[in-house]
Amino acid sequence: METEIEKLIPHRFPFLFVDKIITANENEIIGKKSFDKSNNMLTGSFPEFNFIPGMILVESMAQCGGAGVKKAGLANGLFGLASMENVTFLKGVTYNEEIKYVIKNIRISDRLIKQSGIAYAKNEPIVEATWLCARID
Repeated sequence: METEIEKLIPHRFPFLFVDKIITANENEIIGKKSFDKSNNMLTGSFPEFNFIPGMILVESMAQCGGAGVKKAGLANGLFGLASMENVTFLKGVTYNEEIKYVIKNIRISDRLIKQSGIAYAKNEPIVEATWLCARID
């Protein structure tokens, strides 16, 4: 059975990195994800620290932003991550911790979506980034 997130974005396991969109509107999207070790693809990065790979967290933020844009009805079509800027990794996050994403919509058009976001674990910021998605269909 297709999940709510799978109805919003084309990603599927093992590359689906958002569990739920909590709120979505023209200004802000809030979502969450908890990674577990069942996805063996992710466990090779810093295994001695049990950290989720940083770039997977950035991809997860972008997926959350894209799903939120679709849920709020702000854009149609298929968008793909085109560029990232101002990416800052602040702290590692381990498996089974809930990650909360707070995404700000900077610009949304029929061709481009620009967003910025902060990922939090235990109410502490772990990653900050700005990214651009381009329509690919």
